[in-house]
Amino acid sequence: MAKKDPTDLSVEEKLKTLYQLQTALSSIDEKRALRGELPLEVQDLEDEIEGLTTRVEKIQNDINEFERAIVQKKGEIADAEQSVNRYKEQLNEVKNNREYDTLSKEIEFQTLEIELCNKKIREATARIAEKKDELVANQEVIKEREGDLEMKKGELDEIMEETRAEEDKLKEKVKDLESKIETRLLTSFKRIRKNARNGLGIVYVQRDACGGCFNKIPPQRQLDIKMHKKIIVCEYCGRIMIDPELAGVKLDKMGVEQPKKTRKRSIRKTATSKKIEDASDME
Repeated sequence: MAKKDPTDLSVEEKLKTLYQLQTALSSIDEKRALRGELPLEVQDLEDEIEGLTTRVEKIQNDINEFERAIVQKKGEIADAEQSVNRYKEQLNEVKNNREYDTLSKEIEFQTLEIELCNKKIREATARIAEKKDELVANQEVIKEREGDLEMKKGELDEIMEETRAEEDKLKEKVKDLESKIETRLLTSFKRIRKNARNGLGIVYVQRDACGGCFNKIPPQRQLDIKMHKKIIVCEYCGRIMIDPELAGVKLDKMGVEQPKKTRKRSIRKTATSKKIEDASDME
């Protein structure tokens, strides 16, 4: 059987398909909400570990630089000591005061160079000790953060494993439903949904009010919604509105959605999931 062109759908079919899409997307949002702040916490820990690792590498590079500088200064000391010894030997062979003064100044200069190099070596050695302490401290923090990351990832994987199969099915359903909706309408729906605080792009009328912002809807506008002749949006929040009957929602005489028979199962759920269910019921 040939697939029906999205543009050929009646307004009633479009609204029904949109509401089915909203229901599937809300179910995905609910499952993602069960993860809480874990994904963000995992990302923050990974970023922190990356930053600490970069810092450790920089500290190690600084230590290597100081060690190379010490080796260089020791080489300069050795050269200066050789020069001093050579100049002292030449002192025994001088023929006049001018040569003696020149050699004495060279010996003095090289001696000062040796003292300066020794000072630089002491400073570099002290800096290496500081850097090594800093290196150890950062490595310990990395170890702690890696432990936290492993624990958080374990918690996240456990939650995702429980919902992955059902979430994949919902994603396939979303993909199928989106293919049935014309591009322009789907784009508008996604924009409305993105701007909505609770992620609802289409809502049904309850208690003569919009199911999204709960502002009252005039009787004539409610009649237009029930007629399914055109797509109507809330003049306050911009959400698409649908008749509860078309959405498949059963309301009591007061216009309140009737509780589902499976409500008792919520007792076994976690506090987080119960809060999400309560929020969904309010919507």
